[in-house]
Amino acid sequence: MTHLRFALIGAGRIGQVHARTIAAHPAATLTLVCDPVVAAAESVAGTYGARACTDAADVFAAEDVDAVVIGSPTPLHVEHILAAVSAGKPALCEKPVAMQLADAEELQRRLAELDDVPVMLGFNRRFDPSFARARALVEEGAIGPLEQLTIISRDPAAPPKAYLAQSGGIFKDMTIHDFDTARFFLGDVAEVSATGQHLDPELADSGDYDGAVIVLRSASGAAATIINSRHCATGYDQRLEAFGPQGAILADNQRPTTLQVSTREASDAKAPYLDFFLERYADAYRDELTAFIDALTQGHPVSPTIADGVEALRIAEAAGESARTGATVRL
Repeated sequence: MTHLRFALIGAGRIGQVHARTIAAHPAATLTLVCDPVVAAAESVAGTYGARACTDAADVFAAEDVDAVVIGSPTPLHVEHILAAVSAGKPALCEKPVAMQLADAEELQRRLAELDDVPVMLGFNRRFDPSFARARALVEEGAIGPLEQLTIISRDPAAPPKAYLAQSGGIFKDMTIHDFDTARFFLGDVAEVSATGQHLDPELADSGDYDGAVIVLRSASGAAATIINSRHCATGYDQRLEAFGPQGAILADNQRPTTLQVSTREASDAKAPYLDFFLERYADAYRDELTAFIDALTQGHPVSPTIADGVEALRIAEAAGESARTGATVRL
C-alpha cells in the first residue's frame, strides 16, 4: 500500500480524532496541521511530529501533502473542498457538507466543472463494524426485504451552548449521521416527518431542540424511525435494528467489558455504555480512513460521496421544516 502524507485542517475536537487516526494508520503520516488558533495547531502537530500553520492556503500549496482531511467549521467546508480539488489533493471532509442545502448543491455543480479529484464525506457510521455487517446481511437478504429500520442515537450530554449556536441545529449536526445511515439501508427517502422536543431545561435558551423523533419513508414503503436526545444517563446510546419478514438484526450498545453481575440488588447488571464518540466509533474512524486510502491507492471510487452529503442535508432541512410546521414533507 502506498504511503500517503496527510494535512489536517482543524485542530478542534474532531480534528484531534482524525489526527490520532492518521497517526495510527500504517499507510499514513500526518505532515501538516492547520488551525487559525496557533496554540491548537501547534499542540496537535507537536503530538504527532507534524508541522503547524494557521492559513489553509499553506495546506493546498504544500508539496509534501498528498491528501487532506477537512475538520474545519461547517461554514468553511465548501471553500476548503474546492481549494483541495483545485490543488489536486483528494479530501476527506467531515459532515455536514455545508450549512445550507443550496450551498451543497452549488458545490456539486462546481465540482462537476473541475478535474475529477476524489472527495469523500465523513459519515463514519457506515464503517462501524456492527452497522456495516448489519447492512451487508440486509443486502444479502438474510431477513427478507427490509421493512423497518430503527436507529437510536443519544449523546451522554449536550455540547457547549457556544457550539450549539453555530452547529446548524440538531438535524444538521447530530441527526445527519442517522439520516445517512437510514439512506445506507433504505436507499433514497421519499417522505420526512419529524417532531422536535424542548424538554431539557438546561438547553431551554439554546434555540435548538434537545431531542427529536423522525420517521422516514422510502419509495419501497420501508420506513426508518430515528430517535435522538442530547442527554442519556447511561452513556452514549447507539443502537440499530433492521426488521424484515424473515427476522431482525440488532446492533446493540458497546460497553467497556462484557461482564454481567448478579447480586441481591440486581441481576445481570452491566456497566454503562461507552461515554464518548471516539471510544464508541474508534474502529469506524480507522476503517473510514482505510477505505479512503484504499480508494486513492487502488483507483476505485470513494464512498460516501458529496452526493450522499447533499441528500442527507436535504433530509435534514426537510426534518427541520416538518418539526416547525407539523406537516410531513415530501422529497
